[in-house]
Amino acid sequence: MSQPAIQHVPTNIITGFLGTGKTTAINHLLTHKPEGERWAVLVNEFGQIGIDGGLIEQQDGIEVKELAGGCLCCALGPSLPITLATLLRRFRPDRLLIEPTGLGHPARIIDTLQNEQFRTVLDLRTIICLLDPMVLHQPEVIRQPGFIDQLNLADMVVLNRTDLAGAEEIEEASALSANLFPPKAAIQQVTQGQLDPAWLDLDHLSQRQATYPQAHAAATPAPHLLQPITTPERPMPGKPICKSGNHDGYYSYGWIFTADDAFDWPSVQAYLDGLNEIVRLKAVVKIGHAWVSYNRNANQPASVSESAWRRDSRLEILTRQPQEKAEIEKSLLRFIKHA
Repeated sequence: MSQPAIQHVPTNIITGFLGTGKTTAINHLLTHKPEGERWAVLVNEFGQIGIDGGLIEQQDGIEVKELAGGCLCCALGPSLPITLATLLRRFRPDRLLIEPTGLGHPARIIDTLQNEQFRTVLDLRTIICLLDPMVLHQPEVIRQPGFIDQLNLADMVVLNRTDLAGAEEIEEASALSANLFPPKAAIQQVTQGQLDPAWLDLDHLSQRQATYPQAHAAATPAPHLLQPITTPERPMPGKPICKSGNHDGYYSYGWIFTADDAFDWPSVQAYLDGLNEIVRLKAVVKIGHAWVSYNRNANQPASVSESAWRRDSRLEILTRQPQEKAEIEKSLLRFIKHA
């Protein structure tokens, strides 16, 4: 008799730069695997000879698959769908953990997990990025494009190895994490990779709050002073969620669009460039198969770059004057490209 189709397997990515303790964190999570569940772990190493897979503790109900010799996001990218399909079909796990190489750009892994082949097979849950506060003083690390990409795409940032870092380093890492866009569902501190298993299933939408970098603190209120209205529902194609709030003379407006909505970037960029009377404007937008981030302070030129974010398209505006949010939303909807 044929087995039922595999559907909605909870899947987590545990990412972070080299030496942040990803394998230790996964071993800790595996010790908390619910009895009777089957968990699979896919480990990717940049080196030709895989080591990390052998460091994951073997237990009943756990299957470890290792891919060495490059990054899943590039050199090994074509093998990822085949490896995933084989692992899922043979082991039929109740949860899948993926540990990318610390040198990789996990955004492309997320693209695979959310493509047509795996969209109904896998249920991408919390993406956790481990951050060692001490690396912020290592220029050779923070200059790596993958370092910031890993932080940007995460739902949650966990400062690890905090027992080895000083108070100043921990404060700097916390500030960096708090000022990322989109905002994180949570920022936590641990030692020895002791992740709380409950973090694997954080609600990555409803727990987010508006946040604005403090580079212009004189003009921008602290993030905790902004109180956007939270909404439990999720966006639908062509039907974004709008959040708004105000405090002490500042007004915040935010929109979340589903990842199925792809925008015409030249039109969106021209529109965002033309918005007046803003204190802060940040956005991450899906354009075709790519994603871009947009960042502008007041009347300064915008900063535009490729983004590693893959959850959804979103935009946040901070102003001193109330805005016609319905008109802004109407304009944004016009820029969605329809197949």
